[in-house]
Amino acid sequence: MDTEASRTTQVLSVFDFDGTLTHHDSFIPFLRFAFGRRVFARRLLQLAQPAFKHLRKKLTRDELKETLIKVFLTGVDEHWFRQQAEAFCSAYWTKLMRPSGLIAVAMEVSSGAEVTICSASPALVLQPFADRLGIKLIGTQLEVVDGKLTGRITGHNCRCGQKVERLENIYGPMGNYHLRAWGDTRGDYELLAAAQDAHWRHFHPAWSKRRSAVKRLRVAEPNVISKTDQ
Repeated sequence: MDTEASRTTQVLSVFDFDGTLTHHDSFIPFLRFAFGRRVFARRLLQLAQPAFKHLRKKLTRDELKETLIKVFLTGVDEHWFRQQAEAFCSAYWTKLMRPSGLIAVAMEVSSGAEVTICSASPALVLQPFADRLGIKLIGTQLEVVDGKLTGRITGHNCRCGQKVERLENIYGPMGNYHLRAWGDTRGDYELLAAAQDAHWRHFHPAWSKRRSAVKRLRVAEPNVISKTDQ
């Protein structure tokens, strides 16, 4: 009966983006691409003190990201921003995306699963990538007022527990699905823990899967590792 139930339960396949489907982070390279090296470098200097506070644990990761968004995106035209996101996707697709990740996404789509990216990166940046993959997208929402970005996010940064919460807000209780998940950082632990079929750094080279961070995860989140090792 359990086997029959698993066959009839809708599969929800969820992919983290940065570092999972890509070789590295996408948001910082996007900002450098969109604003140009000179403007990027000048604005990056404004983040020196917040970054130092983050290193001293006086500023959280989410607070540092909010500062980054405020410095770069306050007052930016939404239409221009979307154009830059499209251009970035076209220019960096081959260099950024992991071929094995692209194959996995295509296989999930062809299997009939509901497939989505769930990422902490701004949804406006990732939308062209999701469109090209032919899948849905859940990401951090940038606030837009009168066609301009305000430099703030709407709601919360889409990482850690927020990933599961955002999924449930859109799809309903995760218990209604056979959840498959792919992730590679601390921000994906809760997502992986909620999945029946979880994949930790699945598209990474073998040495990356054995790093000390995984050992720390075994102690802190044993349920996640027990699933990701399957």
